[in-house]
Amino acid sequence: MNRVPNDAENAHSSTVESCPSLRDVHSINPAQLMARIESYNGRDKKGISDVRRTFCLFVTFDLLFITLLWIIELNVKGGIETTLEKEVLQYDYSSSYFDIFLLAVFRFKVLILAYAMCRLRHWWAIAFTTAVTSAFLLAKVIISQLFSQGAFGYVLPIISFILAWIETWFLDFKVLPQEAEEENRFLIAQDASERAALLHPRVLSDGQFYSPPESVAGRSDEDSEDKQDSEKPVV
Repeated sequence: MNRVPNDAENAHSSTVESCPSLRDVHSINPAQLMARIESYNGRDKKGISDVRRTFCLFVTFDLLFITLLWIIELNVKGGIETTLEKEVLQYDYSSSYFDIFLLAVFRFKVLILAYAMCRLRHWWAIAFTTAVTSAFLLAKVIISQLFSQGAFGYVLPIISFILAWIETWFLDFKVLPQEAEEENRFLIAQDASERAALLHPRVLSDGQFYSPPESVAGRSDEDSEDKQDSEKPVV
């Protein structure tokens, strides 16, 4: 005999538990969504994203690091002035490291122009610089006589090759996917704000509420009392 009330109580409790989920669906706060959209708009106005800025910093590090290694190589060979004149003014493809420095300058200019100034969202620029770097370094290692010049004959080409491919990996697997994900989040938040604006009614302003003055209400009560007194029969 007690199963029917228990079943009814269980059904009632299940409906009560399901009410918050329905309430959560309709409890979208348009203010929070607009704040999130404004934060995304603020990022666009601010300039490049954080991950893209990190990529540009790494490209700058590439140039500075290759420049530092080249200056060290100039000092090791017997002084900057004499070695610089020999490698730059008397350039020899088989023995000079000046072209590896120019290759780092080429990567820096192309990548900063494409991904910092033009804010390109494609991989063709980094693919071009990496292909040129890889082909030039492979040809230089095969044809030139760098390996006979000591440790820098190994270090500069290998470091330049590794940095170029790290830049490619970082852009292709970090910068572009993360920016695409942030853009998708912005579109979803914008769509949700439009739906929330349709679900929630417009808030009534203060001018739409009307309350009669207290004086008018008091006078109407007094008039009704006087009228009742006048209608009473005189004894």
